[in-house]
Amino acid sequence: MKKKILIIIPAYNEEANIVKTVNSIKNFKKKKLDYIVINDGSTDNTKKVMMENNIDFIDLPFNLGIGAAVQTGYKYAFYNDYDIVIQFDGDGQHDINSVEKLIKPVADGEADMAIGSRYIDDTSSFKSTFSRRVGIKVISSLIHLLSKKKIKDVTSGYRAVNRKIIEVFANNYPYDFPEPITNYALLKMGFKVKEVGANMFEREGGISSIRALKSAYYMFNVCLSILLFNPKRFKGGIK
Repeated sequence: MKKKILIIIPAYNEEANIVKTVNSIKNFKKKKLDYIVINDGSTDNTKKVMMENNIDFIDLPFNLGIGAAVQTGYKYAFYNDYDIVIQFDGDGQHDINSVEKLIKPVADGEADMAIGSRYIDDTSSFKSTFSRRVGIKVISSLIHLLSKKKIKDVTSGYRAVNRKIIEVFANNYPYDFPEPITNYALLKMGFKVKEVGANMFEREGGISSIRALKSAYYMFNVCLSILLFNPKRFKGGIK
C-alpha cells in the first residue's frame, strides 16, 4: 500500500529561507510529499511571505518554541492519518534530495525512526562548527552510556518516523532539547532507530534556534535533562 507522507516544517522568523525551503519540496519529482509549515509566532514577515506565496501553514498565536511547534505538526499528521512524517527545518539546511534515503528504512519496516546524519559517512560536506560537534559528541556518549545504543548526530532535526511514533509524539513531545530527549526516550522504549547519511547545508540567513549548543551551558542542560528524564511519560493514549 502506498504510504501517505507528510513533511513538518517548523518555522520561526524564517522570512529569508521559507520560500526556498518549501519550493525544494514542491519541486521534488521523485516522490509525492505533502507538507505543512508551523509558523511558531514569527515576529518578522514569515507569515506575510507564506501568504503571498500560497504556502500551506498552521499559524500559532505566539512563539511556543521548537518542541511545541513540531508537536503541532505531529498532531496534524495523526488526525489526518499520515503513515510517515518527516521533520524538515525551515532554514534551508536540509537537502530534499536525501529524503528517499531517509524514508526507506521506515517504509520498509527496518526502523521506526530514521535520523539523517552528518557523521556516519561522507554524504554531507557540512559538519557544523567545532564547538557544536564537541557538544554533540558528549551528548551522544551520554545517551550511549544510558541506553547502550549509539546515535552520532543526536541533535539532527532531519528525521522520518512511522505511524507508531507519530502517535507517541502527538501525545507527548518535549519542549526543550526535543531531538536528544526523544532519541533517548525511543531507544529506552525499545523502538528501532537507525541513522542514515544525509546531506545538509550551512544556514544562509536568519538565526539558528540551537545556536546555544556552542556553549558548555547548553550541553550541561541537555545532559541534565536526559539524566532526569523518565521515558515512561511518553506512554499513554492520544490527547
